[in-house]
Amino acid sequence: MSHSAPHQLQLNEQGQLRHFLTTEGLSKELLTEILDTAESFIDVNSRSVKKVPLLRGITVVNLFFENSTRTRSTFELAAQRLSADILNLNISTSATAKGETLQDTLWNLRAMGADMFVVRHADSGAAHFIAQYVTPDVAIINAGDGRHAHPTQAMLDMLTIRREKGSFEHLKVAIVGDILHSRVARSEIHALKTLGAEEIRLIGPKTLVPDHLEALGTHIYRDMKQGLKDVDVIVTLRLQKERMDKALLPSESEFFRLYGLSTDKLSYAKPDAIVMHPGPINRGVEIESAVADGTQSRILTQVNNGIAVRMAVMSMAISGQMQTLEGSQG
Repeated sequence: MSHSAPHQLQLNEQGQLRHFLTTEGLSKELLTEILDTAESFIDVNSRSVKKVPLLRGITVVNLFFENSTRTRSTFELAAQRLSADILNLNISTSATAKGETLQDTLWNLRAMGADMFVVRHADSGAAHFIAQYVTPDVAIINAGDGRHAHPTQAMLDMLTIRREKGSFEHLKVAIVGDILHSRVARSEIHALKTLGAEEIRLIGPKTLVPDHLEALGTHIYRDMKQGLKDVDVIVTLRLQKERMDKALLPSESEFFRLYGLSTDKLSYAKPDAIVMHPGPINRGVEIESAVADGTQSRILTQVNNGIAVRMAVMSMAISGQMQTLEGSQG
């Protein structure tokens, strides 16, 4: 079997989404379709009956090899609202811990009629590997892999930005903090570029924002005052202490002094700038509570938009996967 780039693997012959592995390489039209579809699901969250029958009879398996209560619960809610059946697999206590290979576990789940795997894994490329080599006929949604990608988080942030700012064309977006270890930042940079943002700025110390990241088409700033000047959107990132060598950071208090988003530093941006954070927040490290809970914060809006985006990509991937299977049978 030939090795496909993740973005080629994601689409069927009709150009529809059949897996969602990365924002990289997807067209502006497809990213916009995800946002438009998500927009149609926003209202479902405020209904008395929060369900649509789009995935009735479909079985979704949450395969989380890495803990993330918030991401898993929003995927679970999204699947429930689409009327799917859901199986949560705690991999550390499952058959793989007893010596059964991952491949065997996935094949067994496929034999039980699983239609979609939502995969979170500490290794970059894990979701892509499963989509290409293990169960290509199951729709795979990447819920975060290593330092590589977190495409649904990027798209829920794009939805939040679009709903607040209307379009991307004249926007200056700053991403602050631990870019080096952030799969969210990588996915957001690709999405923002494709959707036409005017400028993407990365702000942080050299240890966490290396110069080579300029190759992604971004501008790097070491100073918050310069970096936040006239920006429309600020995304602060969690310090990924579990992936970090102590030498990368003198101390959390020093990081907050230089790069933590405080009320004072927020004043460097445009007066109507919005503040986002993919969570979970380390208050007083990446962001001050007054900003996280303030009028410019859209952190809780992001969570609500996350359910709608995950509903969108799940329904689109199942539809694209079914078209693929029908095509191969026909």
